[in-house]
Amino acid sequence: MERWAMLAACVLLCCSCTMVTAIQRADMFPYGTLNGDSVLREGDDETSKVLSLPRPLYFFNSPFSQLYVATNGIISAQDLPMEKQYVDDGFPTDFPVVAPFLADIDTSGGRGQIYYRVTEIPSVLNRVAQEVHRGFPDANFTPTHAVVATWENVPAYEEQTRPPSPPNKVNTFQAVIGYDETDSYVLFLYPEGGLNFFGTLPKESYNVEIELPARVGFSRGEIPNILTSRNEGPYYSVTSNEQSVKNLYQFGNSGIPGLWLFHTGNRYSFDNIVPASIKGPVSTPPTVGYDSHMGTTTPDYDEFEEYVENTFDPNTQEREDDYPLTGRNPEFQPAPADGDRSRFLLPQNHYGSDNIPLTFEPVYGFEPPERQYASPNPPQTVAEGGAQQPQEQQPQLPLKVVNVHTPHRNAPPLSPGAHVVSVDEEQVNFDTGVIQYTTENKETCARFLQQCSQNAFCTDYATGFCCHCQPGFYGNGRQCLPDGAPQRVSGKVSGTVYVGSTPVSLNNIDLHAYIVVGDGRAYTAISEVPEPVGWALMPVAPIGELFGWLFALELQNSQAGFKLTGAEFSRHAEVVFYPGNQRLSIIQTARGLDDHNHLTVGTVISGSVPFLPPGAEVTMEPFKETYQYYPSVATSTSIREYSVVTADRGSESFSFQLKQNITYRDCPHNNQAATPETLQILMERVFVMFVKEERILRYAITNKISPVRAPGPELHNPCYAGTHDCDTTAQCIPLEDLAFQCQCATGYTGDGHNCYDIDECAEGLGTCGDNSECVNLPGSHRCHCQRGYEFGYDGRTCVDIDECSSSPCHINARCINGLGSFQCQCQLGFFGNGFYCSQQEDRPERLKTRCEHHRDSVKTTSADGYPITGVYKPQCDAEGQYLPQQCHGSTGYCWCVDSRGEERAGTRTPPGAAPVDCDRPDQPEHVKTHCEHHRDSVKTTSADGYPIVGAYVPQCDAEGQYLSQQCHGSTGYCWCVDSRGEERAGTRTPPGAAPVDCDRPVQPEHLKTHCEHHRDSVKTTSADGYPITGVYKPQCDAEGQYLPQQCHGSTGYCWCVDSRGEERAGTRTPPGAAPVDCDRPVAVTPTERPESMCERWRASLIEHYGGKPGPQQYVPQCEPDGEFSPVQCYGETNYCWCVDQNGRMVPGTKSDDAVKPACISSVPPPTVRPTSRPDVTPPINTGITLLYAQGQKIGALPLNGTRLDESRSKTLLALHGSIVVGIAYDCKENQVYWTDLSARSINRASMVSGAEPEVLINTNLVSPEGLAVDVKRRLMFWVDSTPDVIERANLDGSGRRTLFDTDLVNPRAIIVVSSTGTLYWTDWNREAPKIESSSVDGQNRQVIVSDGIGLPNALTYDSATEQICWADAGTKRLECISSDGSGRRVIHANLNYPFSMVYYRNHFYYTDWRRDGVIAVNKHRSLFTDEYLPEQRSHLYGITVATTHCLPGSH
Repeated sequence: MERWAMLAACVLLCCSCTMVTAIQRADMFPYGTLNGDSVLREGDDETSKVLSLPRPLYFFNSPFSQLYVATNGIISAQDLPMEKQYVDDGFPTDFPVVAPFLADIDTSGGRGQIYYRVTEIPSVLNRVAQEVHRGFPDANFTPTHAVVATWENVPAYEEQTRPPSPPNKVNTFQAVIGYDETDSYVLFLYPEGGLNFFGTLPKESYNVEIELPARVGFSRGEIPNILTSRNEGPYYSVTSNEQSVKNLYQFGNSGIPGLWLFHTGNRYSFDNIVPASIKGPVSTPPTVGYDSHMGTTTPDYDEFEEYVENTFDPNTQEREDDYPLTGRNPEFQPAPADGDRSRFLLPQNHYGSDNIPLTFEPVYGFEPPERQYASPNPPQTVAEGGAQQPQEQQPQLPLKVVNVHTPHRNAPPLSPGAHVVSVDEEQVNFDTGVIQYTTENKETCARFLQQCSQNAFCTDYATGFCCHCQPGFYGNGRQCLPDGAPQRVSGKVSGTVYVGSTPVSLNNIDLHAYIVVGDGRAYTAISEVPEPVGWALMPVAPIGELFGWLFALELQNSQAGFKLTGAEFSRHAEVVFYPGNQRLSIIQTARGLDDHNHLTVGTVISGSVPFLPPGAEVTMEPFKETYQYYPSVATSTSIREYSVVTADRGSESFSFQLKQNITYRDCPHNNQAATPETLQILMERVFVMFVKEERILRYAITNKISPVRAPGPELHNPCYAGTHDCDTTAQCIPLEDLAFQCQCATGYTGDGHNCYDIDECAEGLGTCGDNSECVNLPGSHRCHCQRGYEFGYDGRTCVDIDECSSSPCHINARCINGLGSFQCQCQLGFFGNGFYCSQQEDRPERLKTRCEHHRDSVKTTSADGYPITGVYKPQCDAEGQYLPQQCHGSTGYCWCVDSRGEERAGTRTPPGAAPVDCDRPDQPEHVKTHCEHHRDSVKTTSADGYPIVGAYVPQCDAEGQYLSQQCHGSTGYCWCVDSRGEERAGTRTPPGAAPVDCDRPVQPEHLKTHCEHHRDSVKTTSADGYPITGVYKPQCDAEGQYLPQQCHGSTGYCWCVDSRGEERAGTRTPPGAAPVDCDRPVAVTPTERPESMCERWRASLIEHYGGKPGPQQYVPQCEPDGEFSPVQCYGETNYCWCVDQNGRMVPGTKSDDAVKPACISSVPPPTVRPTSRPDVTPPINTGITLLYAQGQKIGALPLNGTRLDESRSKTLLALHGSIVVGIAYDCKENQVYWTDLSARSINRASMVSGAEPEVLINTNLVSPEGLAVDVKRRLMFWVDSTPDVIERANLDGSGRRTLFDTDLVNPRAIIVVSSTGTLYWTDWNREAPKIESSSVDGQNRQVIVSDGIGLPNALTYDSATEQICWADAGTKRLECISSDGSGRRVIHANLNYPFSMVYYRNHFYYTDWRRDGVIAVNKHRSLFTDEYLPEQRSHLYGITVATTHCLPGSH
């Protein structure tokens, strides 16, 4: 303690010190068995027994009464799943986690120790309190308990095939949780020399040697909502890469290297983790996401979080932070259950370099739960009536081009647009009355050029003029937007909506939308929606569908709506709901583009909508809609279906009819065909929700537009399928077959995968004229007239404002207008400043000057008295004149002004720079060179003055020319450039290498061979110079020819090639294997296992994805023996399904929610030789025993009362090569029965020592799962989940017959109540799960439960209450119900992943796929009371009770 106190004192007192000694092992909290610690058992994936807490611990804002300590460097408030479900994944986790060092750790063989305890020792509590009060001086915290967990000298997991690591490559670290009645704090301690490895290799790396850095931080885990699904909670990450892990013991947020402190929970209100912030040279906060938009009633789009296709790298996103109500990352994200909007934050952005600790405040992440709703290949439905074929077009006359004009300045607001007309599909009037042109009153480009966009050209035709967007832009010519750039929409929503009979007013509430034009994703959010109408408007997705139609992803021979309408149009839609016939009118009017090029749309909603109860969920399937196009009008009619899920009524289906017309201003002068055309829009994904706590209504829709026909092969191209990896500010250009090209949008630069905005103003590319200022916009720019000027009649030229025309001066003063300004002078005989004049001889009290008027007009405080930040307030001298130098109090920028307060050009300086001497006369401004423009356009500091790392800043010489050698300050790469700054080929050198002499002339370039072209075309580094992993780069010899043997640098596979670089069949070898001699003929080793179908398919897709599949792309998952994994998923999404042994999807198993389907493999794992004889070894002297199926064995777990007696557990029957799933027991004959998925058989064996298995049925079985024995009638019943049948037979296998073979999709569990002769079974069909019953002879079939269930795996009978009970892996609940459907009740609401269940003496015992064990639940207390985890960790399947006598209800 003395050493610790001295160390802390040194930190606090020595403010001038540049480094503080890191903590030593002796400075850690006391640990070990002598201090009362328990020791975690050795192993690769071990979890402690329940660590019961004397009082609840508040983690975030939730109380927890128990903890678990795990091998892999974490503490959890819930029992943990198998490590493969979390150890290689980033945050968030789906269970609560405190992670001092989450990695794949293995203490097998006595390597390292893990200690843990709960303590109330005063010395420990006092030390925790001392650290908390240093890090949080205002905290009112007195800990009552502490949890201390220590990992001492623990190594990383290593494959046996790899050489062992050095013995000193072990880690030591500690986590201490202190808490009282209301708060919790956590300390992480990393002693000097305690971290010697910083990440681990994933077990399922498929021989790719990529080390995953350890994860350090906190995750709340899943948060249950009011219905069956769950939302993922907030999380906080301390580390992001290997260097940040190394920094753990070199830095700290407590002022001491290696010591980190966090506030982790509060009983009453807690948003997310708060780190300590003791300033000092060794203090650095973690790298986390950053968000600054918290002051608006409308959510920023960094609140949208997923949606599966949105897998963005935040470091490559468009820089959009300068605009209100916008965010960095357009991810669609449902709200947390508690509605705390502060948790809607960004995925992690990583700031800072590896060597510079930064000090800005961290904000936190929230993982997208909506991914569970996004299916990569959802079913498609066609609108009623089918698709209409385009009518034959009339022949067109040749266009007569008279004249062409190209505008060069900003366009003014356009003249009023189209008249709004109502159109019925059956009665389309081609004379729309929108615009009438006559040759007598012809409009020409010369007169009306200002009506065209600044990014358009004007063309005169015989009857008038038309505007056309320039190449690189799209629109109707009057408004043009950059190709490929994301688009934003803002506006207001008003109107009165009747919910049932209750009117609800919408008073100009905010609407914002964000559209990723590159793949057609449209997100819409409406704020401040009153609750009753918020729920009821969820089905009205057509509100947001407009924006999807405007900016849909265009397939071949189609065009999105904005190319027709531009930014001025009107849409009228009528929605009729069935069966209630409620009618709702939607009128949306587009009023042009605002100053940021955002579309402005007003929405008026009126009419009636059906009532939806609070907490309801609405789902809508993908659908197609056909649009008919006429001159100035587009129309559509469709019928939509949607489902409403409520707690009381379960899932119900409804529909509505939509009729709409969109009227706009087209241009008829270029002889466009007047006959109708049709296009079809495919809305692939529709997601809707209402967030009650924030009163936000959200719609997210993915849109593709195409001709009305069957999809052609072009849909497979990644550009059309949405599987490309182009930046959100880039266009995907389809090439032949599956090839494509990424091209940055107009106004952006980069390689298409990473695009950056071009600052047209800084680069001198703007089109602004005299007396105007250039304002950069994402992908574009606009021109703004200087003060005292306004746009003239043409809307492009800035002309002087005659301020005197508005009589601004006093009545006894005269106004003198000047260029850009004016003066007021009192008339003769009057005194004053011209704004106020008096006849008094004595000079009156000095009146306000122009500067003082300007200064006092600036509003610096809000109506509530709080300061308004970010405003510029002029500074005046004693006489009220402008100070020559003005500075912005928020940004720190300074500049010189003239006597009128106008900024003098060239005098602005950034924060911290030496200001210009404003008393010196203006020098002729130096005209910037290309290099200086380039250099000065790079943003190197944030708005707060902190450096932005990772940006390349060109280096210029004294004359402003590019230095011949350029170097990247962050990556260390150097290269030579020419006079234009373009890189000279072959001159780039990596960090630390000797640079090329850039003054030497360039040697004549050697003509590249085919191999060299291939090699040099492979992109191996990112735009920032970092290596890109996972790509194959050919190896060429000195003459440029392919080396005979090629190897993949990432995967380790090698193969032989011919002279063209083509692989020679049969020569590929896996990593570590002896390579084939490529100079000799190929000899195939007969003992080598050939690549399986799964492995071949996987390899081909990985190669197709360029070696690095995206998180949303499908790659087959294979078992170690090459077979298909039973569960297949799209990348990192929750869109999963079951497959058979050939990889074919099992019908009815598709899942797109948070719970993966419960798939069982039909292929047994490889048998370990030698195998033991398959005979029975029953436990000795046991009355009640649980029998459980675990793949290749049946285990026996005796009960001691109702407690699990782990000490007497043993293997009852070893069945190598089997997959035992269903299990049942005959209490009269003392025999165990089971189903075998591998052998496709039903078997039995007597429970006496030495008994051997007996095969009862082994024909016409495919996937026998659940099994039940009727002791009284001597019958057995089973379900077969592939043919979807329920069968029965006598106990000896005779008398077999089918009971049911219809209306079954995925039957799983089955039980029989012998006393009543009733059969019960579950069907976990993901579309319509249910529990049914019938008599044992197949009569009186009926549905018992169909509402509020998700994945009913387990089923049992409570003989005490005579109720049927089930455990649901989807809802996580254990529930019971009477056979007549009454008396439904929840026994436990927070299970993990139950598979099978049995009831005995007021306890439920179930097998759990998360824990891979047996869990006990007390029926009356609704608590977990015990658990058993077998030493062999794998899935447990069926479970039953074996007794020495028959239990009540079983006979």
